[in-house]
Amino acid sequence: MRILFASTGGAGHVTPMLPLARACRQAGHEVVLVGPPMLSSTAEREGLRFVPGALPDEAETGPLWARVPQLPVEEAERLVVGQIFATLNVRAMLPTMRDVVRRWAPDVVVREPAEFASAVVADSEGVPSVQVGVGLIAAQQQITELAEPAVEGWRRGLSARIADTPYLTFFPPTLDSGHGADPSPTHRFRLPSAAPGPLPVHWPGDDRPLVYVTFGSVAATVPFAAPIYRVALEAVADLPARVLLTTGEGVEDGAVVPSGPHVHVARWVPQADVLAQADVVVCHGGSGTTLGALAAGVPLVITPLFADQPMNARRVGELGAGVVVRPRDAGAPSSAVEPSDLRRAIAHVLDDPAAAVVARGVAEEIAALPPADDAVAVITAAG
Repeated sequence: MRILFASTGGAGHVTPMLPLARACRQAGHEVVLVGPPMLSSTAEREGLRFVPGALPDEAETGPLWARVPQLPVEEAERLVVGQIFATLNVRAMLPTMRDVVRRWAPDVVVREPAEFASAVVADSEGVPSVQVGVGLIAAQQQITELAEPAVEGWRRGLSARIADTPYLTFFPPTLDSGHGADPSPTHRFRLPSAAPGPLPVHWPGDDRPLVYVTFGSVAATVPFAAPIYRVALEAVADLPARVLLTTGEGVEDGAVVPSGPHVHVARWVPQADVLAQADVVVCHGGSGTTLGALAAGVPLVITPLFADQPMNARRVGELGAGVVVRPRDAGAPSSAVEPSDLRRAIAHVLDDPAAAVVARGVAEEIAALPPADDAVAVITAAG
């Protein structure tokens, strides 16, 4: 079969699709990835055929992104999903997507919830589609609802048809429960795992707990979120632990300075290697980081910054798999947490085993899910 994967440009959006693309290709199917140009390096690394589409003009998107920090959360989400994801991104990507579908004639389209150009084209060309969740089901349903006015402008009735497509997710039922009903049909799988490698840094003779601090691939490039690195470094400055902090690609080398000899700062590390040895993950609550930590049985301390992160943080807190730290002033930027509050939360999770016990329980649930390779049958059945 010919299987077209479609994603927006964010690492958190394309990454959950890669194990499925890999599995489809290993099963003998032809696979192509279509998305914005920044996915080219990802496709090359994965050995995937890639067709780049266009991005909207920054003159259109720039003013919209600039408004986001000043808006109430719900209004900001409506702007990003409705005007950027479901309108400007679609308009820019449609010519390429339509051309690929008509020329290559895929048997099925596999898309993520924020990528709508493939949904529009697949619907108009009569190609079945499958949706891959990149977070909690409630967050994916929220995207669909916020995008509905724009999506209906592209194809009447498309929102309902999207809701009826097979839904694949790597999130276990425990994480998804309590936030609305599953879409039908829903299929759950576990992420592939590999034997972890050694830590990228070594503290000779130091066996204190390992604290892994990461705020994903986007926070450093978002002005209202970037100060979280300063907060985190101050919080761990006198923490009796080994600390590994990653900055992502948006920070220049040397811009984030370790706050002590026990703190190591890196641009990027193989996350699976670190999670295998970490005692706590301090993060923003991004879906990939949250799921990765829990799959490894590691408790979390979460300072949610934007997007679906508050929803993920709330669910982790409800389960007792970690602690959520927010600014004392409800009207302050999401990164304006007090370093002392963050330090206290980290120390609590390290000292009290309760969150680790819950995290290990979630890890056992994830390990019992079918492997990602089993998703190939669901994808091909849709086609």
